[in-house]
Amino acid sequence: MKFSQYMSEWLYGDKGYYTKYNSIGKEGDFYTAVSSSKFFGGSIAKHIIAVIDEGFLSKECTIVEVGAHHGYLMADIIEFIYTLRPELLETLNFCIVERYEALQNQQKKYFAESFGGAVNLLHVNDISALRVNEAFILANEIFDAFECELFYKGKIGTVENHEVVFEQEDEQISTLAKKYHKDRGEIAVGYESFASHVKKSAKTFEFMSFDYGDMQARPDFSIRIYHEHKVDAFFEESINRAKLFQTSDITYDVNFEHVKDAFIDADMNFVSFQTQMVALVEFGILELLEIVKEKAGEDIYQQELQKIKTLIMPDMMGERFKVIRFRSK
Repeated sequence: MKFSQYMSEWLYGDKGYYTKYNSIGKEGDFYTAVSSSKFFGGSIAKHIIAVIDEGFLSKECTIVEVGAHHGYLMADIIEFIYTLRPELLETLNFCIVERYEALQNQQKKYFAESFGGAVNLLHVNDISALRVNEAFILANEIFDAFECELFYKGKIGTVENHEVVFEQEDEQISTLAKKYHKDRGEIAVGYESFASHVKKSAKTFEFMSFDYGDMQARPDFSIRIYHEHKVDAFFEESINRAKLFQTSDITYDVNFEHVKDAFIDADMNFVSFQTQMVALVEFGILELLEIVKEKAGEDIYQQELQKIKTLIMPDMMGERFKVIRFRSK
């Protein structure tokens, strides 16, 4: 089978890694910005309020998260909106795009425990099912989980018994590889279709995504496996891919140029591409920290400061993770 099919089975098959509820953070296979600090969601909430104040979106818009896992990020956003502008919770709508029933149930349970009946949470199984007038659409680390083809000097990878060989040609993948100046590496599959569905999901919207990668494609393979906070290159000879299949996360660096082209071709306006550090500071994460210092005191301030450093320091998530934004025309 093609590598894209193998990756799909690994992550999304009947027993795929993402079909089950897997812990993220200290007890899981990896950390995300969400598991590092609630102020990640807080800074996004502050940005959403700014977009509403700007007039691009109204106070009746829908806040949408694509692939919310436990639901922590959406809950953090709601909590900070309540803190900063509580009256907005009377008018805003909230929606999670989640294909798996087990994860939907986990999210509903968490929201019931967190908010009781105060927040009405809608679920849709796919972004293609979303139809609203106005939306702020958020995606945290999803583009690195799209299936990809492995490309090497004109051939794509096929997999048999968890071993990859490069013998098959694919004109479409070769065209993309040439476009992005790659003679080897990952070529994502599905960005164009996803962008088209985002375009149709709302009449007016802002789309924002956080992920790791760069605007220019890496010149080599970045495909790797995360398991119990250990990272192994996919082609490392010592790893047992059969054992790790469907029990660990498999991912690669995002080529944001490919994402940008897909969204522009779907008739959306490119807004910005920034490091996570720059974006979160612009969104107001440091102002939120000052509010904590004023309201909760120095000790709590220092505790939260250490967590926020994980998000914005250049040698941690600050430079490695990027933020890309688009708006409807």
